[in-house]
Amino acid sequence: MTKAKAGGKHLADAAISITGLTKTYSGGKQALRGIDLDVPAGSVFGLLGPNGAGKSTLINILAGLVIKSAGQVSIWGWDQDRNPRQSRAAIGVMPQELNLDPFFTPRGALEVQAGLYGVPKAQRRSDEILEMVGLADKAEAYARTLSGGMRRRLLLAKALVHHPQVLVLDEPTAGVDIELRRMLWDNVRMLNRERGMTIILTTHYLEEAEEMCDEIAIINHGTLVAQDSTTNLLGQLDAKTMVIQPQDRPATLPQAPGIEVEQRADGTLALSYNASEIPAAAVLDAVREAGVVIRDVRTEQADLEDVFLSLTRESA
Repeated sequence: MTKAKAGGKHLADAAISITGLTKTYSGGKQALRGIDLDVPAGSVFGLLGPNGAGKSTLINILAGLVIKSAGQVSIWGWDQDRNPRQSRAAIGVMPQELNLDPFFTPRGALEVQAGLYGVPKAQRRSDEILEMVGLADKAEAYARTLSGGMRRRLLLAKALVHHPQVLVLDEPTAGVDIELRRMLWDNVRMLNRERGMTIILTTHYLEEAEEMCDEIAIINHGTLVAQDSTTNLLGQLDAKTMVIQPQDRPATLPQAPGIEVEQRADGTLALSYNASEIPAAAVLDAVREAGVVIRDVRTEQADLEDVFLSLTRESA
């Protein structure tokens, strides 16, 4: 990673740079096994993996909550060992757990959080942040009276009080309703597009990662098994399925080399093939040769869930 100073601030082409990151807990359990990872500045970056893969350990190390066993971590150009205060100030984390003091109001919680980060009162924008996350009308309500969705909004607000360059969202939409999910993603897009904030997202909702993320890393058993643009990852699987709705139930199923045929419960025919080897016209020819009259046709392509399952199974 290259970095330079301009006006007293560090500029980095990688928002986060990780080299040889290892974490071994007492008892010998190795959670991370030499992770090398660069998160491009200004990106929406997906960090995916099955339960127990090491995602939470990695995030907690970035947040300064867990001490690494070995390796190097730089956040916005600041080495975590040499410049711990600056590296911690460059990142905000919205955790999974609803760790809120029930006796603080949202405005009070943000003011305390800003004070912990040393943000001068003149630079605090608690009311602006509460407005952004839809909590302006609850600014003086006790946190214990807020709904679960409102508490998640408050967690996001707390992560933003110190103007971080990097925002980590750890399973932000787990168990939330559609309205809150839409509000969250609208805010994420705004922070990324208008303020240039780098977003790191962990989620088990892979369709969200596919829609939101520019680049994705997949870890499993504490190792990095893939890192690439979302488009390139989706292109790794060549499998395609043509789904035919026949006019009548066919007497015989289509047959052709390289094409697998399945008759689904709804009567449609699913023909799976490798798009790079077999053109769609050849699949349609096989259908017609079997005497099938086509009423409707559509295609299904591999999505991020297919890629994720393929890569994690290989690494296992």
